[in-house]
Amino acid sequence: MQLSDRIGRRLKLQDLHILMTVVQAGSMGKAADRLNTVQPSVSRSIAELEHALGVRLLERHRQGIEPTEYGRALLDCGVAVFDELRQGVKKIEFLADPAAGEVWIGNSLTSAASFVAAVIDRLSRRAPRIVFHLVPASADTLHHDLGERKIDLVIARKGGLFTDEQFGYESLYDDSYVVLAGVQNPWARRRRIKLAELVNEPWALPPPDSVLGLVAMEAFRACGLDYPRATVVSDFAEARVSLLTSERFLTISPASTLKFPSRRPELKVLPVELSMARMPVGIVTVKTRTLNPVAKLFIECAREVAKPLAKRKG
Repeated sequence: MQLSDRIGRRLKLQDLHILMTVVQAGSMGKAADRLNTVQPSVSRSIAELEHALGVRLLERHRQGIEPTEYGRALLDCGVAVFDELRQGVKKIEFLADPAAGEVWIGNSLTSAASFVAAVIDRLSRRAPRIVFHLVPASADTLHHDLGERKIDLVIARKGGLFTDEQFGYESLYDDSYVVLAGVQNPWARRRRIKLAELVNEPWALPPPDSVLGLVAMEAFRACGLDYPRATVVSDFAEARVSLLTSERFLTISPASTLKFPSRRPELKVLPVELSMARMPVGIVTVKTRTLNPVAKLFIECAREVAKPLAKRKG
């Protein structure tokens, strides 16, 4: 008897699904309601699982139900099993219609939003029936959702929360930082500018405790300057950039802002030297997960779009 046959005789997908639902719901009764069945049927499925494996999977107490160490191990396996089945179904759908499908993309970097938009624009022209689900969220949320396989991939900077062994990282490009102004801003006509000359100008800056804000703060400190008293403080990068067209405001922005999704002729990079580290931007995936074909297409397209910046590394 093959291993798959032995496992199939001991474990049933239906029972595994019921176990996952019980843990999510916190009780047998609530799980029965979600599954549109009766509680004795749920209890019987859990009992059969425990009998097949020879271990207790759940601890029952007044507050509800919690998985044991054995239960958590099986739940981790269950998440992977059902995810692989979903990916298999997606692959079948893709084989039936290679121009359609879905991909879930997480992004915690406002600075990478224009890059993601450029990738989507290019890929959607090739396969107009693909649906792109964009999930802008905090790194904490995306770390959880990627680990739970609720999203296919995350566009993120290297390091941070995505250093767990379960994640794989592929670098796409290193983003440098520049001081931006509108082309009609008087500073746009200067050939050389020191950062100290701009301190009292109207600035639109990210919050000093944000990722970009902390990097920008280091650039000012390297010149012996305090972080400017900004006229506008916002995490919304596009809002800061839009203010530059008023010919008054300045901002610090990733250089990729001028590249994706298209060039921005209304903006000018000021000739200011910034002592700021480059930020590696790449794709994070779950190492042991089989990506669906549309997610693979997105990654291939992302590599293409990033090539012009990747060549400038170092």
